[in-house]
Amino acid sequence: MRIVTAAEMRDIDRQAIEDYGIPGVVLMENAGLRVIEVIQNILSEVKGKVFTILVGKGNNGGDGLVIARHLFNRGALVKVLLMAEPEEFMNDAGVNLTIWKKMGQPVYQVNKENGINLVKVALLNTDIFIDALFGTGFHGMVNEKVARIIELINASSVTVIAVDIPSGLEADTGRAPGPSIKANHTVTFGLPKLGLVVEPGASIAGELHVVDISLPKYLTESKAIPRQLLTKQLIASWFKPRRSVSHKGIYGHVLLVAGSRDMSGAARMAARGALRAGAGLVTLAVPQSIQPLVAAGLEEAMTKGLAETEEGTLSTEALEQILEACQSADVLALGPGITTHPETIDLVRNLLPKLTIPVVLDADALNALAGASHLLEQLQTPAIITPHPGEMSRLLGLTIDEVQEERLYLTGTSAKDWNLVVLLKGAKTIIGTPEGEIYINPTGNPGMATGGSGDALTGIIASLVAQGFSPTQAAAAGAYLHGYAGDLAAQELSEVSTLASDLVRFLPATMKAVLTK
Repeated sequence: MRIVTAAEMRDIDRQAIEDYGIPGVVLMENAGLRVIEVIQNILSEVKGKVFTILVGKGNNGGDGLVIARHLFNRGALVKVLLMAEPEEFMNDAGVNLTIWKKMGQPVYQVNKENGINLVKVALLNTDIFIDALFGTGFHGMVNEKVARIIELINASSVTVIAVDIPSGLEADTGRAPGPSIKANHTVTFGLPKLGLVVEPGASIAGELHVVDISLPKYLTESKAIPRQLLTKQLIASWFKPRRSVSHKGIYGHVLLVAGSRDMSGAARMAARGALRAGAGLVTLAVPQSIQPLVAAGLEEAMTKGLAETEEGTLSTEALEQILEACQSADVLALGPGITTHPETIDLVRNLLPKLTIPVVLDADALNALAGASHLLEQLQTPAIITPHPGEMSRLLGLTIDEVQEERLYLTGTSAKDWNLVVLLKGAKTIIGTPEGEIYINPTGNPGMATGGSGDALTGIIASLVAQGFSPTQAAAAGAYLHGYAGDLAAQELSEVSTLASDLVRFLPATMKAVLTK
């Protein structure tokens, strides 16, 4: 599903109206009806319920007036609060205000001096508050009066449904420079807006409902829109059915170079992730002193001991051993738990230019490149990097706050500059490709912020590469499946009690849920 900016959505609407001949008032009617469907799913029955609708003078307000009419026709009590003079309502919004008035229904002007009191009274007896004040064109700060109204709404216990986007939230950035409506549900039209799927906008929007308002498919699926929201349907389409005559060699061989004396768990976690994600073979290569330890807990994986330093980390002497092991592998995953021992850093930096198979770089493999990110540009093979914001900050020489402020932009530009796939972890993980595509992952929860979670992701992504996924597909599908497993784990165990090992444990249920039609 494509993700649009406000300008891209306006252009789609314009083309639908001008090129396809769909009247704007029809699109507005469809939008209102789709909101009604969501409301009915939430409440089951609207008859006898009380609704308050805050209406602005633009198209968003026009959508709200359509909603008001259909709610009234279904037996609801509807209070319409106008945030502008009636004569300011023009075009399609004006048409729908006229219809509402001809139905004999009152409007209450909260843009007047007593507007705050009107809102206070309305909130005392309302089942659902509908925000149809500002649309996707809003940016900047709301005025003082609107800010006070928003604060009243947010302080109430009333369920809030935002029409297209919560008022006060910027559609292109997901930021709210001032007060914004905190919605329980947001019903957005045609396609998700960028500000609704990145933080903090995703949290402000509540549960997101993307609804069809009859926009031509050619417009909504245009490849000219470079951003996509990952969906179950998209991920499932990348998996090929397993053949009835199969053997382990068909599903790829993952070589994991990971671990150290004090961090053997990271290595095991990555291996388990690779196994559960479907790789035919997994070889876990670790410092030789911990090989017996990791082998004892991994019945299905092969293990290999590598040359190590006195401190139990990988030494530069392991270089030829790794390259030799790569000859029988389909993908290399490097980094979980290897530490930033000086000799290990040298190993990583010397190894990367010599690789001839796809590589997934995570954790300390990325930390080894701090101040030397130019080595990423010298890779001669497809690559995926999976930094968290701290690792990304070290690669780019920025602060973590700077990385978080420009997550989307930095992911995209880094992928192009380094000519590889960048997966920037965090709330709403972002995947950027060398071709300029951006994928945003909607799955996952705060319970996944636990040690070992990223190691499991590394194994999952490497496993998918080994099975024939492109680097872009492997990174995107890996993020989605990893997050989905985290969501299943949190549902059963709570976010507080979820462990990284639970993510791997819930991978089979995730695969079943995603791949079963």
